[in-house]
Amino acid sequence: MQNSAKRAGAASIEASPAEKAQRANPENPHYRPGRATKTNITGYFDRSVKIQLKTIALETGDRTIQELLAEAINDLFAKYQKPEIARAE
Repeated sequence: MQNSAKRAGAASIEASPAEKAQRANPENPHYRPGRATKTNITGYFDRSVKIQLKTIALETGDRTIQELLAEAINDLFAKYQKPEIARAE
């Protein structure tokens, strides 16, 4: 029984993003098909950081926070000679 449980666990770990998207429940009000193959990256900062990001977003032509974060992440990647792969879609 333990072996079958391990295999079942391994199968769920090895599921592709497309398979996970198919298993997602579209009835869930938080379900977003466009995010099915993406992951969330978060951090905790002072409230002033969020306010400043919103200010920059408005000052730079109504850009989204996600667009600004993608730009910042790509700047970090460039600094460390990594491909700039962050996209704000």
